[in-house]
Amino acid sequence: MLIASVVLYLLVTIAIGLWAAQRVHDSRDYIVAGRSLPLYMNTATVFATWFGAESVLSVSVEFSKSGLSGIVADPFGSSMCLVIVALLFARAFYRMDLLTIGDFYRKRYGRSMELGTSVVIAISYLGWTAAQLTALGLVFSTLTGGAIPLQTGIIFSGAIVLAYTIWGGMWSVAVTDLFQSVMIILGLGIIAWFVGDQAGGPGRIIGAAVEAGKFEFWPKGGAREWLAFVTAFLTLAIGSIPQQDIFQRVTSAKNERTAIAGSLLGGAVYFCFVFVPVYIVAAGLLIDPSLGTLLSSPDARETQRVLPEFILGHTPMWIQVLFFGALLSAILSTASGAIIAPTSLCTENIIRPLYPHMGDRQFLLTLRVVLVAFTFAALVFALNSKQTMYDMVQNAYAVTLVAALVPLAAGIFWKRANNAGAILSAALGLVAWMIAAFTAADALVPPTLVGLGFSIAGMVAGSLVPLPALRTQHGSH
Repeated sequence: MLIASVVLYLLVTIAIGLWAAQRVHDSRDYIVAGRSLPLYMNTATVFATWFGAESVLSVSVEFSKSGLSGIVADPFGSSMCLVIVALLFARAFYRMDLLTIGDFYRKRYGRSMELGTSVVIAISYLGWTAAQLTALGLVFSTLTGGAIPLQTGIIFSGAIVLAYTIWGGMWSVAVTDLFQSVMIILGLGIIAWFVGDQAGGPGRIIGAAVEAGKFEFWPKGGAREWLAFVTAFLTLAIGSIPQQDIFQRVTSAKNERTAIAGSLLGGAVYFCFVFVPVYIVAAGLLIDPSLGTLLSSPDARETQRVLPEFILGHTPMWIQVLFFGALLSAILSTASGAIIAPTSLCTENIIRPLYPHMGDRQFLLTLRVVLVAFTFAALVFALNSKQTMYDMVQNAYAVTLVAALVPLAAGIFWKRANNAGAILSAALGLVAWMIAAFTAADALVPPTLVGLGFSIAGMVAGSLVPLPALRTQHGSH
């Protein structure tokens, strides 16, 4: 019954994605849904893209292990990102009428920055996409009692996401996101009510969390703990701003006002609703304390089994069907957005400039070929990674924080920012971060903060100090 329901749900999702593909007539439809999404769809795509596997399986467990201070990156940092984008970046993004965020770097700084940042941003999606594919593989493995190994499940998951994204692009993502957002909110909402009642009600669950010190937000300790805390927050709060999926959702809106409101509403719904799986796990650990042994498993990925194991072992079939429907919705909605974003970047900003006479039909074909290639790369990453989904997501955004954020922000808000400053900023930030990560990963100042500092210094120095060798290209607003 449960497995049949999951298979039926996957087939319905694929069917919806293929139906939405009928709206794709050109590359603009494929990448930004023709810039025509109304507010309700725009809000749903923002929410569904952020509410992924890590929101259900990892954030909830991180809270049970480390309390609020352990989830400062997500949801606190990730939600703040959407607020910052709405208030400071959405208007500028929308008015430029660009297909990708890589187009911004070309328009502002020139071809070299377009190519460099597009490569960096596209690579950063490997970890995020891999996290979703790993989660879907985990679902298949859990549902079949291990009959489908995790590795095989991950491969199946790549094929499923590819099946409904390849033809419809952003239109398939937007329409399935709307369907999946409803499934997530209804499914997890009903489960929270049912499981909370089993555990003795909200008062008992929240009281137990307070007693265990789980609501302590600020870090305990000295400078090292505070710097790690701030770095975790900044990695998602500002490191995820220069991302194609954020850009795509802003520019897919039907107008500027919708772009701003959709980001704000999506962020608010996400921040509120991400605590629902946190509540469910807290209730589950009260009902079955033995599940707590998974929290200290030597394989960090095993902690992500807490919620699925609880649902399968302690709830009736109809709750199990609701849970796995909501979980699949969270995974698929994020995974589809996570593969269309780097695909758009690679095709528009890396491949297309090499073939300036490429027609729109050829461009659409290239988009689909790149989509398959990126999905394969993410599968390889997922099959070889031992990290939790939470860690994969944080590491993905560290790359863009140190290499792409400063040139983006300076390009919009600082008139003196130029090509030399942008190149120095990206290069110094990336190199400093990598050196610090390999040589002093446990130093007082985290490598990510080191990279960000060098990125800012590079932008200021390159833009203010004459460097003729680098001034080969000049961008303009």
